[in-house]
Amino acid sequence: MIMIAETISLGILALPKALSILGLLPGVLVIIIVGILTSYTGFTIGQLKRRYVQIHTMADAGEILFGGIGRTTLGTAQLTFFVFVMGSHILTFSIMMNVLTDHSACTMAFSFSGLIISLVLTLPRRLENLSQLSSVSFVSIIGAVFTSMVGVSLANQAPKHVPLFSPAPTVHDACLAVANIVFAYAGHVAFFTLFSELRDINDYPKALAFLQASEMVLYTVTSIVIYAFVGPTITSPALNSAGRLFRKISYAIAIPTIVIAGVVNAHVAVKFLYVRIFRGTNAMHTTSFMARSTWAIVCAALWVLSWMIAESIPVFNDILGFASSLFASWFSFGLPGIFWLHMNKHYWFHGWKQKILFGLNVGIVVIGLVTCVFGFYSSIKSIHENLVDGVSGGSFSCADNS
Repeated sequence: MIMIAETISLGILALPKALSILGLLPGVLVIIIVGILTSYTGFTIGQLKRRYVQIHTMADAGEILFGGIGRTTLGTAQLTFFVFVMGSHILTFSIMMNVLTDHSACTMAFSFSGLIISLVLTLPRRLENLSQLSSVSFVSIIGAVFTSMVGVSLANQAPKHVPLFSPAPTVHDACLAVANIVFAYAGHVAFFTLFSELRDINDYPKALAFLQASEMVLYTVTSIVIYAFVGPTITSPALNSAGRLFRKISYAIAIPTIVIAGVVNAHVAVKFLYVRIFRGTNAMHTTSFMARSTWAIVCAALWVLSWMIAESIPVFNDILGFASSLFASWFSFGLPGIFWLHMNKHYWFHGWKQKILFGLNVGIVVIGLVTCVFGFYSSIKSIHENLVDGVSGGSFSCADNS
């Protein structure tokens, strides 16, 4: 259950918009195909974990494959990805405050408030009851999404006529939509840590199957229902399309996800740096001034950096697409493919099954590379265009009272 709670978060809010860009049928197919592929790559991560039980993070896996350089590279990438996720939560917090307050104050004031609240909640070094907090976050986002679904269905008494195929989107828009779908399945960065929590590592296929099946069903149903009732005018985050009253209710229900999920990601990121700083010393587990102040400084630095990212990329789809294309493309596709190639380096062509798997995993690495390159270009292009046009906060600007 904790895997579901950790993985299903803000990414689901971008999926209905992805359908409006790709078209109903192509969009649903992409959601399902990405779900199937990430199921396989998640299984590969479990295989590597079972072979090298000492792996707890992507940085550990990088050291197994590429030595010290691999550890530093993947550790830095993992940390940066968490910071972008933190930034997406600050951005969503500012959008939420715009909706709940109907206030004309600048979004920057709301995002700064989100920064302070998140920083304060991350200061305790022990994040007790992680499983319970994650479950609260999961229930929150599910409740918000279903409330939004009710809202769009009441606002539109019957589904709109939504064609199976939309007019061909630009390559730029299509790549950004696919990147947002990939982000929704981007829990792979934490899989080594989550698999370490299992009583028996051999149970990881069952846990993974439950997670992926839940994601695929939830993402598909939510995307179809909201897009069918709203149509091409769907906004992102999807909660903005629920109508004035239900939009407020949905965001109110989503507050635990917006805050808690961001804090949980921040705690993992801060602990990663904290352990690196104090590794090999006795100060790590003490309550000394040095230990406490170091934790606080790292917390502040990462949250300020994430706030700067949220201010620099003030559109929900853009920040998800950027983080997805640059990092999730490798954590969910490229690296698992490389893991398989490493584990089977002496057996690539031993029999027809191995040859098929070799081709599949090379293809997965290529998918990760293509998603990274084209998604990164599309994200940068979209960020530039939205900044030039003055678009802010998903669907709200500083003076938006709608």
